[in-house]
Amino acid sequence: MDEYSTIAALRARLAAERQAGKTIGLVPTMGFLHDGHLALVDDMRAASDVVVMSIFVNPLQFGPNEDLSRYPRNIERDRGLAASRGVEILFVPTVEEMYPAGAECRVVAGATASRWEGAQRPGHFDGVLTVVAKLFNIVQPDVAGFGQKDIEQFTLIRKMVRDLDMPLALRLLPTVREADGLALSSRNVYLTPDARVQALALSRALREVAGQWEAGERDADILRGVVAAAFAAADGVVPDYIAIADPDTLVPVTRAIPGTIVAVAARVGSTRLIDNVILTEECA
Repeated sequence: MDEYSTIAALRARLAAERQAGKTIGLVPTMGFLHDGHLALVDDMRAASDVVVMSIFVNPLQFGPNEDLSRYPRNIERDRGLAASRGVEILFVPTVEEMYPAGAECRVVAGATASRWEGAQRPGHFDGVLTVVAKLFNIVQPDVAGFGQKDIEQFTLIRKMVRDLDMPLALRLLPTVREADGLALSSRNVYLTPDARVQALALSRALREVAGQWEAGERDADILRGVVAAAFAAADGVVPDYIAIADPDTLVPVTRAIPGTIVAVAARVGSTRLIDNVILTEECA
């Protein structure tokens, strides 16, 4: 695995790969890798010739009261995991490299980003889309992979790619979970042992709503009530939102159809977690 910290050096390497006729796959991350990230690497290895992973904790997507300074980091561990999984190129830029002095242009997410996570974290998705657009411009991948756990983020990236005519394909992989159902997240490291048990309420609530969908329930208010009841029965879980939304616009729906997103966010102790399920025809 080769590692680059500057845009110029990375571009020079990738130009050589393209000249050799190779396709490029990108896995954008903020590091502190887990099996969800590594599953994306596996998918990119199958979908492209050369896998690029970026590790960059993007300050633009953190609000003033959020955990930028506390965000977990372990670059040595990340290097080992990335190399062992088959990443050919690791891009680890500094903040100054990505946002040099005087840089002020940003991608504005638009109205779709005003709901759910966007409402809870104003400006968050402007920061996400700005860094992803920069990475797409720097790497110029043929394909890029993202995880379903951040479904609202993926929805907005997909919209950006469509709206700005970016020439790449996007792939969405199912959320990778622990054996007990907890969605893998770099922030899980913040959970105390008791909070770790309490956090299972998120995946349990989503399993219950999926079960109601499989049994034929389509009324969004009833499905939302199933999730709310599961949270109410859990100790130490404070929900931020329960979204039952259209997969393209993120607008709340009154009746669920195949493809409808059920997304939740909740605080467990001092840690904020998100999770979701996509209701599909196969399970109806």
